Order: sequence, then structure tokens, then C-alpha cells
Amino acid sequence: MNETQTPALNRKKRYDLNFKRSAVELWLVGGKSAQSVAAALGLSDQTLKTWKEQLAVVPPKSTAPTFEELPAENQRLRRELTGARRRCDILKKRWASSPNPAGTV
Repeated sequence: MNETQTPALNRKKRYDLNFKRSAVELWLVGGKSAQSVAAALGLSDQTLKTWKEQLAVVPPKSTAPTFEELPAENQRLRRELTGARRRCDILKKRWASSPNPAGTV
């Protein structure tokens, strides 16, 4: 019998998202060149660069108040602190006037 081998299909390799992220992180954090990281992983450096562009995350908008908003934020926090102190004082007075303040029997 004549056994014939089918030629390997030239398919693109598929990599999952975690692998891509790890590869890009290894490149960016590791301090090595794209070429050396790609070669170690069996990729082309262009593939690694493409993944970096695809996985680029737009930084979220800052939630910090602007300079103009700071006085209003400061006033709100002062009111909140005053209310918290008031509640704390009320609890202290109630605890002190309770028949068993130390919690002993």
C-alpha cells in the first residue's frame, strides 16, 4: 500500500485574548525589544505590535474634581463631617447614660 501524507494546511494560528495580553505585557514590562520577545514566543514582531494597538485601552476620564469644583466639594464634605460628629456625640451620650455602659453583667 502506498501511504500518502496530506500536506499541512497553511492556517493562521489563533491565539486567545489572554495570550495576547500576556505577550504584550511581557514586551512592555520586560524591557526587551519587540523582536526578542516575539522570537521567544514564536511570533513576528509585527504581530506583537498589532496586538499592542488592538489591546490599547483608553484611560478612563478622571473623576477628580476640577479646581473650580473644589470649594463646593469642600463645603459638602464639611457638612458631612459635622453631621457625622453630631451622630457620634449623640451615641456617646446614649452610651454614657445607659444602665450598663461597660457591658458588664
